[in-house]
Amino acid sequence: MNKRKICVVVTARPSYSRIKTALTAIHNHPQLELQLVIAGSALLDRYGNAVDFIEKDGFPIAAKVFMVLEGENPTTMAKTTGLGVMELTNVFYNLKPDAVITIADRFETIATSIAAAYQNIPLVHVQGGEVTGSIDEKVRHSNTKLADLHLVASEDARERVIKLGEDPEKVLNTGCPSIDLAKTIAESPNLDFDPVEKYGGVGADLDWKNGYIVVMQHPVTTEYKESKKHVTETLKAIKALGYPTFWFWPNVDAGSDGTSNAIRTFRELEKPQNIHFFKNMDPLDFLKLLKNAKALVGNSSAGLRECAYLGIPVVNIGNRQHRRCRADNVTDVGYHEQEILEATQNAINREHFPVSHLYGNGNSGKRIAEILASVELTFSKYITY
Repeated sequence: MNKRKICVVVTARPSYSRIKTALTAIHNHPQLELQLVIAGSALLDRYGNAVDFIEKDGFPIAAKVFMVLEGENPTTMAKTTGLGVMELTNVFYNLKPDAVITIADRFETIATSIAAAYQNIPLVHVQGGEVTGSIDEKVRHSNTKLADLHLVASEDARERVIKLGEDPEKVLNTGCPSIDLAKTIAESPNLDFDPVEKYGGVGADLDWKNGYIVVMQHPVTTEYKESKKHVTETLKAIKALGYPTFWFWPNVDAGSDGTSNAIRTFRELEKPQNIHFFKNMDPLDFLKLLKNAKALVGNSSAGLRECAYLGIPVVNIGNRQHRRCRADNVTDVGYHEQEILEATQNAINREHFPVSHLYGNGNSGKRIAEILASVELTFSKYITY
């Protein structure tokens, strides 16, 4: 029997952790063949070169697509997406997959959806139906309307996709594969590696073994002109806090230049002695770092997903995760130094929260592979010319 060819497109470092266990399950399934395509910022060193971790994990890569234009503004986002459509169209034409998977909501993921849908290739959308406060929400819902099968991460998301007009039988709650990774380290002991020794990075030498926090703050695409101002408030708050901090570089969204420039300027002028900066980290190591942290500060969806399962207190800043479902571990604050400082102090001083299964119980990857092997994969959105 011929194996079903499942083409998965990973376009950025967070997308890899969101799909890693599903990649493993697809690759190992006797009825499926994994066609892995790495594209966008996942190939770029300045955003952490996620492809290095993917190759290290042993996944065969079918194609690499370089498509990111410099600038980190709305115009380059649109052009990057256009390049992605052209390049991914050729990739799909050559690979001839039985289905294509697009992941979540990043701006460039719509290129995957267009390139597949316009060639009548069944499209599977993972993690649709969620809401946020940026361009990502429009992209996510557009992916939903182009997709033929929907593998969502929560019941709330499933209900929303059905309300968008999709066939309930084609909308399945699999949970989020990133929770699978969180489950594997939930019961792990204290951090078993030195982050600076293993990953380098730039900044102060920290005495972190008695406690630390993690910061991950990305620009908000609808507020990209304010990104430098926004992250500066966080930088000032974390410096005033004086607590050991591991800070991760922003992603490639519009405004990331402003965020990056603010970090560099603050680092050079203020010389904070409690902050060490990283570009990227292996997904499991990152979750180990989170699991043993006192808190996560910033606006990453990891605070609402993985940290909910791990029970880590989260200080969620601004509008990037607006309206997305959250557990009791999240405290929402605005872009104000004092507000961020006080919320972070409170988070450090409290115990961890109970486990939340809001985004899954740790078996999503295998469930996704089983669904892909068993359901009828048909193209249901017809295009007339």
